[in-house]
Amino acid sequence: MSSAVLTIIILVVAIVLFITEKLPIAITALLTSILLFVTGIIDSKTLFSGYTNEVVILITGMFVIGGALFETGVAKKVGNYISKYAKTERQLLLVVMLIAAGLSAFLSNTSTTAVLLPVVIMLADKGNFSRSKLLMPLAYATSLGGMITLVGTNGNLAVQSVMNNAGVKEFGFFEFAWIGIPLTIVGILYMLTIGYKLIPDRGLVVGDDEYTDNEENKDNQTSIKQIIAVLVLLGAIIFMVFEEQIGVPLHIVSIIGALILVVTRTLTEKQAYKSLDLSTIILVASMMPMATALEKTGAAKMIADYVVGFVSTNSGPYILVGIIFSITTILTSVMSNTAAAALMAPIALVISNNMGIDPKAVLMTVAVGASAAYATPIGTPPNTMIYIPGNYKFMDYVKCGLPFLIIQLIICLVLIPLVWPFS
Repeated sequence: MSSAVLTIIILVVAIVLFITEKLPIAITALLTSILLFVTGIIDSKTLFSGYTNEVVILITGMFVIGGALFETGVAKKVGNYISKYAKTERQLLLVVMLIAAGLSAFLSNTSTTAVLLPVVIMLADKGNFSRSKLLMPLAYATSLGGMITLVGTNGNLAVQSVMNNAGVKEFGFFEFAWIGIPLTIVGILYMLTIGYKLIPDRGLVVGDDEYTDNEENKDNQTSIKQIIAVLVLLGAIIFMVFEEQIGVPLHIVSIIGALILVVTRTLTEKQAYKSLDLSTIILVASMMPMATALEKTGAAKMIADYVVGFVSTNSGPYILVGIIFSITTILTSVMSNTAAAALMAPIALVISNNMGIDPKAVLMTVAVGASAAYATPIGTPPNTMIYIPGNYKFMDYVKCGLPFLIIQLIICLVLIPLVWPFS
């Protein structure tokens, strides 16, 4: 049995365990990476490489920065302000998605989610709203916002890199907005209507008092500490926006920010540790070896080639776009959007050239599909980060995500040829 086939089998086992929840989700992720190691698909270095991955480090630092907003009372103040204008759960959902999408257009969706997570939970608890009704829209909005600009997500940059290497005219910075903004608008409307009904109302996670306002936090909620927490957050955002010019990577910025909070006693060491969601960190880090295995063993390419094999030059551009979108969304549901985009973009480029279709039309499909990881909790770090606080189950993502994927596909089939004609 080839390593690619074995990797796919292990992936299927992991998905079954995620769906049935026979084991805690973090344990399933650990078991998956261990199985990859025991079967010789990955080595010992790759096994725990996820824990030093830049995304995991970024999440860790941003959890502390986000935790400071809660511990110092900043989140409560922001919550009080927003609650003046958002009186109902749906109104709050709208505000959350607009803010998240706007930030995510220029920041990573991971850092956007980490910053907003404690604020949204505070708002939900303050208004006696369901966390689960608000956190999934938050994760969706960060993915949607990332489609608006070139730097909104690494998947867009991966597609741009393939175009550059192939000598194809590249997308402009805001050219993604032709698709990104309509998708964001439709996504918000979807979550306010159909999606709102599909998301379960699970209320507060039993035993989860991390973001519950209590007397212990009162002593820490001084004006000086609130100012420091806000300045650290704003500084992190500025550094993230101008990462290329400043030269400091995002994950380093998040750790520096977390250190400043502890060194200035804005947070105690205990509070910093408390702000870390270890289940989320373990889940994200432990599933990264699977993404590596899918890529290095050729399993992902095997899946892509198998499905693309059904596409002939006589299939027509609309069928091509539909298939490319579907394959990319399947791949990005189990591996990073960057890897999915980097894998599919060259394949899509070759097929579009063979069929005489404008490469931009097909490559934009890849970029959009790579960000459309709504149907699984392991599709993107934001999906994973909300899993525990929202008290979700695996099938919650499937039930809410699949209908939106179909809607998104239809929008792509309508809008992409209007902006970038097939011929």
